[in-house]
Amino acid sequence: MLPLLHPAWPLLLGATLTFRALRRGLCRLPLPAHVRTDPLRTWRWHNLLVSFTHSIVSGIWALLCLWQTPEMLVEIETAWSLSGYLLVCFSAGYFIHDTVDIVISRQARASWEYLVHHVMAMGAFFSGIFWKSFVGGGVLTLLVEVSNIFLTMRMMMKINNAQDLLLYRVNKYVNLVMYFLFRLAPQAYLTNFFLQYAGQRTLGSFLLAILLMLDVMILIYFSRLLRSDFCPERVPSQQHKDKFLTE
Repeated sequence: MLPLLHPAWPLLLGATLTFRALRRGLCRLPLPAHVRTDPLRTWRWHNLLVSFTHSIVSGIWALLCLWQTPEMLVEIETAWSLSGYLLVCFSAGYFIHDTVDIVISRQARASWEYLVHHVMAMGAFFSGIFWKSFVGGGVLTLLVEVSNIFLTMRMMMKINNAQDLLLYRVNKYVNLVMYFLFRLAPQAYLTNFFLQYAGQRTLGSFLLAILLMLDVMILIYFSRLLRSDFCPERVPSQQHKDKFLTE
């Protein structure tokens, strides 16, 4: 079936609209005093609230998918489950929503790295959505959302100037552990798989190219994270001032 006529489009549209409605609802919540005085911080706060919600739901959902269908850990290309398929559609809808939110809020220039990441992620997810291949790989990729729960908490506390809180100091170590377990480790596992097998096929070569670019981005973000939280004296105070992805 041609992608333009694919029944997954209503799922993607529904997921996108769900996140749009969620953002509208979250905008009604009271803002921290330090956030509401700055329009940019206000937008960042609302954007990260949606991201935080997506990370909690998708991270737990990905773990449940692997528990219910453990063959996804091995049969990355062919393993399939309805739950995993819906998860990939759900997360693709989030990336569509967030891309639109960044663009219409005129934050594209400051957040161009986020846009590049989203385009690559959507390109990879669409292979699972429209051709039902590598759904297991998509689920494994979404393990990163477990790490993103703590990464987003960190960014929200920084926006609120709450770096002196005990919660921030504890979270930065938990975030580091989660970064290794749920971001670096799954990414290395998937990269090894695609280098050995999937790179020999047309779709696999496309996904391998995306994966390698994501590898570079993840390592860059990891180095920034280490410098910011563990070597702050090496980070200029104005560096990445307008970027919330790597704060």
